[in-house]
Amino acid sequence: MPEVQAPFRSLGALFDGVATEFRVWAPAHGSIELVLESGRLKAAPTTGHEHVRAAFGLPETRVLLRDADGYWSGRFDDVEPGARYKYRIDGDPARTFPDPASRFQPDGVHGPSEVVDPEAFRWTDRGWQPPALDRLVFYELHVGTFTPEGTFAAAIGKLPHLVELGVTAIELMPVGDFPGGRNWGYDGVALFAPARCYGRPADLCALIDAAHRRGLSVFLDVVYNHFGPDGAYANVFSPHYFSDAHRSPWGDGVNLDDDHSREVRRFFIENALYWVRDFHVDGLRLDATHALEDGGTPHFLAELSSAVQAHAPRPVALIAEDHRNLNGLARPVAAGGYGFDGVWADDFHHQARVHTAHDRDGYYADFTGSIRDLADTLREGWFFRGQPSRYLGHLRGTDASPLDPRQFVVCIQNHDQIGNRADGARLHHEIDPAAYRALSTLLLLAPETPLLFMGQEWAASAPFLFFTDHHDELGRLVTKGRREEFSGFTAFTDAARRADIPDPQDTDTFERSRLNWDERQRPPHAGVLRLYRRLLAIRNGHTAWAARARGDFAVDVLDDHTLALGFVRGPWLVVARLSGGAGTVHLSVTESIDVALTTEDADVVEAPQPIVASGGTTLRIEFTRPGAIVMRETPSPGLFRPRLSTMSSEGALTMAKKKTPHPPDSTSTSAAPRRRTTRRSSEAPPESVAIAADSNVDLPELEPTRDQIAEAAYQRYLRRGGQGGQDFDDWLEAERALRARR
Repeated sequence: MPEVQAPFRSLGALFDGVATEFRVWAPAHGSIELVLESGRLKAAPTTGHEHVRAAFGLPETRVLLRDADGYWSGRFDDVEPGARYKYRIDGDPARTFPDPASRFQPDGVHGPSEVVDPEAFRWTDRGWQPPALDRLVFYELHVGTFTPEGTFAAAIGKLPHLVELGVTAIELMPVGDFPGGRNWGYDGVALFAPARCYGRPADLCALIDAAHRRGLSVFLDVVYNHFGPDGAYANVFSPHYFSDAHRSPWGDGVNLDDDHSREVRRFFIENALYWVRDFHVDGLRLDATHALEDGGTPHFLAELSSAVQAHAPRPVALIAEDHRNLNGLARPVAAGGYGFDGVWADDFHHQARVHTAHDRDGYYADFTGSIRDLADTLREGWFFRGQPSRYLGHLRGTDASPLDPRQFVVCIQNHDQIGNRADGARLHHEIDPAAYRALSTLLLLAPETPLLFMGQEWAASAPFLFFTDHHDELGRLVTKGRREEFSGFTAFTDAARRADIPDPQDTDTFERSRLNWDERQRPPHAGVLRLYRRLLAIRNGHTAWAARARGDFAVDVLDDHTLALGFVRGPWLVVARLSGGAGTVHLSVTESIDVALTTEDADVVEAPQPIVASGGTTLRIEFTRPGAIVMRETPSPGLFRPRLSTMSSEGALTMAKKKTPHPPDSTSTSAAPRRRTTRRSSEAPPESVAIAADSNVDLPELEPTRDQIAEAAYQRYLRRGGQGGQDFDDWLEAERALRARR
């Protein structure tokens, strides 16, 4: 397969400030005409036939010319942005269709396309540097249900909430236009056109620009494995977009390795570059890459990642959704991989779901949900590494060790895992709130890259249901198919029970999925939100979660319900009891412990049942119900350097340290013996971070590093009692200032 030499722009209506060039791929047709239906021309024609047509508001037709590869094009200096147009195939008025690479569909996917000026928006993100990959915390959202208005513009008003929360990257569900006014986005058919129900292209630019001003990256979910069922006109212009050589869940596979596949690959690669170039997105998440079958060389995914790397004006991250657990997805192209930066790793979600909610239908049958298997998944990145899958009927997965922890994107909720449930129930709707808080702690402090789904940070009451807005005939089929797909599930073997599954076509199904932002301020939602903010402030403010490697953390099973996660840097220790009611666990430490937070703090839960930590080198932690405790071993700053964490032979997680001597004439008070903490330490940590010196050499005054300032803020928080309120708000304010500096 010859590699596509992707240009910056070639498909669609391309306005360059002087003229508009139209270009469409239609190799099997004898003629393609441009039909200008309405809009802006620089000057109305004044003579002849064109004058008569313009006077009566009739469409104007222009001839396009064909090249050797089947592309039809024409350049017209009198067509300006705002002009609306279609293409006519083989002179047949009944075969006049929108542009498959349209930049905007103001009247829906069946209406005329609109010429858009890509330079009209005035960006303010010059010099923008997105957070490093190891600092990503994703927040997945659906534009239509994220706010009451459901628009790009309205989403801008919620960006301060996301900054205060502590996420660093927004992941937008697909925004390519789709039929009707309600859709998840995976039925997209106009892949270059932001959905008109969310706003105009400039509104999406404004959202991304505003996110960058607030220090937030923006990733976009794109779908290249199929087109939606209604309004996909690409295949009308060329029959080569699909091939029966491969099958997918949606029918014939996208043609990536058959005749004419070079131009099909080019179409999707140009789409990826379009979002990066014209909309300044910082990354792309590719939907269901396992459905992109390609027997050619290079593989389409490797070619796409190479093209993005070569042609993007700045570094862009690529994330794959792929259930195969292939390490090659995230290995460099030069090393035989596909060059992606990360992969959605659902095994963590599945193990956690089985452990806490006891799901057994479908792919959950492959997972035990045992605390040992959950710990193994957390330790490795994914659970299936070549074992047989009963659900799939074949071996699944590859060795996870070639990948860094940050390359695995993990979650306890996402659009699929909620919306693909019959009732759209979120995890916190179905499990003990105490277990949800404990599992949230484990997610947000995991060595992998966490992803949140909108609203989970306050345990939103709204479900996220599957919704569509197709025409009546197709809509009836969608409703029927939606209900029939659950016939194999234990709870829905009865047809009457399946009839109760919400109708995707019902407007109420969509409206019920909107977030209720007012509830954030009320219990119990406010307490959960407070917990999420604290956990992310810890993650963002400390080096334990920076440049994470496999040797930087350890995971241990303490009993059938409880595991410990320890980080060498910091060092931090998380003990999470996910089930089982009351229980006591023991583990070994080598330094005194400060308790940073628990999921039973008084301002997190209305009727707290305290988690008690006591003891010396052997910690005793008592739970009365599921919960989590976050601790930090706190020798005086600058007096130790962490090394590899190890497991003790008894299975207790031990954090080993290497001491360095005091500098001569040190006035540090940490040389005095310090008592072990039973709950929170009453010691007053230093107001600022000390920097260890190995000699008496005078050092120049240096601006504190980001981590030193964050550490100082954290120590002030501990000194004030660590109970939240204004004290914690001070910490958050310091952390936001750090992020603004970054």
